[in-house]
Amino acid sequence: MGGATPEELETLLEDAFVLRDAPAVADLFEPRGLLVAGLGRPAVRGAAAVGHAAAHLWALGYVADPRAVLQVPGLALVVGARSATVARRGVDGVWRYAFAVFADS
Repeated sequence: MGGATPEELETLLEDAFVLRDAPAVADLFEPRGLLVAGLGRPAVRGAAAVGHAAAHLWALGYVADPRAVLQVPGLALVVGARSATVARRGVDGVWRYAFAVFADS
């Protein structure tokens, strides 16, 4: 699972948040992807850990709101009002998160 573009990946993440679907959130990350679910919280790495940490994300009320999408071939930095993510296009052409940092407020 993942997005056809970095922007679509953001939309898929928002959808997973709305549905409170932790496995869907985990599927949007690379197998060794890193998630920080609120500043000051420890980073978690890997799909299983991301899925477990997703519960904290529900409280953040995430809404996809990319303010800037900066791309080089196969890599994108997406900056939102309360988030910064790095997505990478895999060999299958699908974009997944390598890093995601979400602010509490």
